[in-house]
Amino acid sequence: MARTVAVVPHTHWDREWYAPFQIFRLKLVDLLDELLPRLEADPGYAHFLLDGQMAVVDDYLAVRPEAEPRLRRLGASGRLGVGPWYVLMDEFLVSGETIVRDLQMGFDRAAAFGGAMEVGYLPDMFGHVAQMPQLLAQFGLQHAVVWRGVPAAVDRTGFWWQAPDGSRVRAEYLPEGYGNGATLPDDAKDLVAMVRRYERLHADMLVGDILWMNGTDHQMPQPWLGRVIAEANAVQDDYHFVVTGLADHVTRAPTTALPEWHGELRSGARANLLMGVVSNRVDVRRAASRAETGLERRAEPLSALYVPPEAWPEAFLAEAWRDVVLDAAHDSSCACSDDAVVDAVLVRYAEAAQIADGLTERAVAHLADSLTEAGPLVVNPTHRRRDGLFELRFPGHEPCPHTQVLTLDDGEQRSDGITRRDCVTLVQAALDDHPHLLEAEATVEVDGVLDVRLHHDPSRRQVRYAGSIRAEVGELAAAAPDAPARLTITVPPAHAAVVRARDVPGFGWTTWEPRPHDVDAVAPTEDGLGLGNGLIEVVVDPGSGTFSLQELTAAGRRTAGLGRLVDGGDTGDTYNHNPPTHDTVIDAPHEVQVALLEEGPLRGRLEIVGTHAWPAGADGDRRVGSVPTEVRTVLEVQAGSPLVRVTTGFVNASRDHRLRTWLPLPERTDRSFAECAFAVVERGLVAEGGPTERPLATYPSRRFVAAGGLVVVHEGLHEYELVDLDDDTHPASAGALAVTLLRATGLLSNGPMAARPLPAGPVRPTPGAQVLGPHTVRYGVAFDDPPADRPTERWAQAHALADDLLVPLLVTRAEGGGDRPSSGQALSVTGAEVTAVQRRGPSLEVRVVNASDADTMVEVEGRRGWVLDLRGRPVEPFEGTVELAPWRIATLLLD
Repeated sequence: MARTVAVVPHTHWDREWYAPFQIFRLKLVDLLDELLPRLEADPGYAHFLLDGQMAVVDDYLAVRPEAEPRLRRLGASGRLGVGPWYVLMDEFLVSGETIVRDLQMGFDRAAAFGGAMEVGYLPDMFGHVAQMPQLLAQFGLQHAVVWRGVPAAVDRTGFWWQAPDGSRVRAEYLPEGYGNGATLPDDAKDLVAMVRRYERLHADMLVGDILWMNGTDHQMPQPWLGRVIAEANAVQDDYHFVVTGLADHVTRAPTTALPEWHGELRSGARANLLMGVVSNRVDVRRAASRAETGLERRAEPLSALYVPPEAWPEAFLAEAWRDVVLDAAHDSSCACSDDAVVDAVLVRYAEAAQIADGLTERAVAHLADSLTEAGPLVVNPTHRRRDGLFELRFPGHEPCPHTQVLTLDDGEQRSDGITRRDCVTLVQAALDDHPHLLEAEATVEVDGVLDVRLHHDPSRRQVRYAGSIRAEVGELAAAAPDAPARLTITVPPAHAAVVRARDVPGFGWTTWEPRPHDVDAVAPTEDGLGLGNGLIEVVVDPGSGTFSLQELTAAGRRTAGLGRLVDGGDTGDTYNHNPPTHDTVIDAPHEVQVALLEEGPLRGRLEIVGTHAWPAGADGDRRVGSVPTEVRTVLEVQAGSPLVRVTTGFVNASRDHRLRTWLPLPERTDRSFAECAFAVVERGLVAEGGPTERPLATYPSRRFVAAGGLVVVHEGLHEYELVDLDDDTHPASAGALAVTLLRATGLLSNGPMAARPLPAGPVRPTPGAQVLGPHTVRYGVAFDDPPADRPTERWAQAHALADDLLVPLLVTRAEGGGDRPSSGQALSVTGAEVTAVQRRGPSLEVRVVNASDADTMVEVEGRRGWVLDLRGRPVEPFEGTVELAPWRIATLLLD
């Protein structure tokens, strides 16, 4: 019998990559302007796949709106394959929620065009997360199509891919990627010969029909397709060529006697994984973390819980999520793109974060306005009960009990020696910065000086100035712009202080009032080089600028040499790290200064200032020059917390290098555990490479990584590696965790190099990827102390520490007069991690994941409703509790 060759015409459309979006869109419009009439006129051109992402459709319709009916007809008739994604994202550099929203947006938009293609199309992602089979299955998808990341152990083009919860999909592997049939000859015999060579080359791997992906990056339609396919069927009997859709092919594929793979796909055995994208642009990583955290952990849950349902900010949230999802596209989120593209990515992330911040402020204000009592209001945006520190401003200079005074404000700011023209500008700024203005006056003294006095009170949040001082000063300045002036701004005397809130309910609030502390105070060591809080003690080594961490509990664990900065060369590109042959590794400062910034009792801070002589850049395969660089690291210890918060700031003036912080482990280990989308994955010391990419055991983590008794939480510092302190090439166990703080390169893609013999994209300069300028990075270090007798809590501490660092308690002031009590809880969820809370019409939708290897019972106190799949379809009702298998994701619609 003839073997079927399933020909799937398509284009792989990078929305933005080595050229900006608008340049690529011009080509996209050309493509679809040619494709649509061809599909209508040529029945032999039976199908075309629009890359599995709806952004292609929307980008086209934005300039060709009149084509929408045509696209709808072609989609509904099956001639055009659309969706299921909105964009083809990178799976490791965006959050699990971003992946879910991406697929939801794709399904929703595809509904208007005949429905989404029922295939989890993943053609070019740089590896795949462990939970992807569960995510696809919860969207009703039974098949995935993958290329990069498939390990050597998978020896068939079809295999079963299983997620940590046991969900599985049949995966179709593309041995030569999504373009094995891109070059379609216009001669039928040549086409048959190409397919025969492909079959011989992959004979041991091929399962079922041959999949012939007729397309590649930005490929235009080939008008001779239908004719050549018909002729190929006429001239031979070995193959039956058929132009078809991807969904038709995978549903016919064999499902028996296939190999199985459990968990993530991160191998470079057969295709480049391009693992260096995890660390190439730390500015993008930080921006993504802030935008996603702001939306998922603050704006959405707080708006859902405290804003009236009729005021749910759906349009603003949709716009912010659209920005985040567009940035999730693999070439965008991976920042392996032209500098202009990365600039656009940063703008979208910034705007999403701004929307998130504004909505968060409004939601907290709604809550504050509804409280019966006045006073400082503390809001907990996470699901777990928490303690925490924050700063408050108190009237007067008399310290409030049980606080830590930071600064005193004598109540007057004075600007002398300015002109009246300058005064207009300063008054304008003062009115913008101080809306709580109570009094204002402007007079001209006998010596001709314009004297302007403004008085405001920050505690009078609801008072707004309605006077005419702006106009008065403007008129006086217009009469004599260069005449002298003086501006005085007064406020009531006050002081700023650190305070501690206790037992703030999850998704709840409390009004703060001073009360004695229930934890040990933070205190410096006698020599001023350390801080302790009864749980841990941190001590700085003034010679090396590193610090030790000592456990003050019965376990008494200790590790030293933390925070050692190791800088090495990088002659690679935005895709891969590549150390120069003649590297100069700088792993110690030549000068160190240590200062005690805060002594406690609630918060202590130590500052380490180290001066490092990092090479200026690379010349060929050698690092050259020297740039003295001052690195300021602040260590913060808080009362009652086992976490050491680390903030490192510096101005990067060096090129072609990678900077990492080495964190020695309390115990040697041969494995690490890292948070990824809806999971914690276990990894070893060795990565799998192949003939086209050198294996490098640098791995991604979302918010935390744990190894050897240490857990590190971070803001966007995704890349880590287990290393040996003795620099052995292949140690049996590792003694330190290396976290990348910055990787600077100057090329989008490099030519032949040791890490990768072939380019991964155009060889062109990207000066922005050198990330010159100021940087501030944040992470935290604690001992990993999993409870052996409570397996469901194995990763609860790491998630809680990540929330403490990235999602702090919020504070504002309540004026009183509402109807809510001074302390309360809007929603109680226990037994699982909560990844989303949003509003669906009049109801709340809550997403949870059992982040453990044991069954758990999720309790939603006092609530009932329906368990949904990720497409919003009901699965089963629940009453108060839901049982979840290990690593199972559940979406709960609450009545």
